[in-house]
Amino acid sequence: MNWATLLFFGTAIGIGASFTGLGGGFLVVPILLFMGYDAQKAVGTSFVTILVISGSALLAHGKLHNVDVKTGLLLGLGGLAGAQLGAQLLEHVSTGQFRKIFALVLFGLACYLFFK
Repeated sequence: MNWATLLFFGTAIGIGASFTGLGGGFLVVPILLFMGYDAQKAVGTSFVTILVISGSALLAHGKLHNVDVKTGLLLGLGGLAGAQLGAQLLEHVSTGQFRKIFALVLFGLACYLFFK
């Protein structure tokens, strides 16, 4: 993909991430897998994207007073340990297995949101 296509997808992902609060990884990872990245590199590259998008979304939501900093920091501290463990676990999963796990997670989330 060329840079214009990546910027287009980045803009769409930024809108989706800021609107849903899901960080954008649920959109970035499938795009990178489609581009031929293996699961580990797709997830790692997705986090660079999420870092940039999340910072921007945090500023925008902060201006609107839609941020509970204490809760976010506590969840983030727990996420620090979880992120380290998750990265180590992913090293032992093939890209094919990852695609199935990722699809099941997204499907489960979609069902939960649909029926809730």
